[in-house]
Amino acid sequence: MRDIMGMMGKVKEMQAKMEKMQSEIADIRVEGKAGGGLVTVTVNGKGLMLSLKIDPSLFKEDDVEILEDLIVAANKDAQEKAEAIAAEKTRELTAGLPIPPGFKLPF
Repeated sequence: MRDIMGMMGKVKEMQAKMEKMQSEIADIRVEGKAGGGLVTVTVNGKGLMLSLKIDPSLFKEDDVEILEDLIVAANKDAQEKAEAIAAEKTRELTAGLPIPPGFKLPF
């Protein structure tokens, strides 16, 4: 019975750590750039775009397609960086736990 109580305590402790980590991940701000910095996108740790900066030199009618591509590329760059940070925080939190290969945590 003590083992079950101890295990329940560890589960609650892990749950609290995961909630704290999720909050920390949501607070992360990451910049992605494209076109040599002409387009900059800022996302949070969950990949939500928070801001977009475009160099004024790109505001030409014939450059609309290029600008659209650069925005998509900068957003992708920022999301990949945010995902890498979130994955690292998750690895730190779950270090030593017997998690099966391929199992994804729900955050």
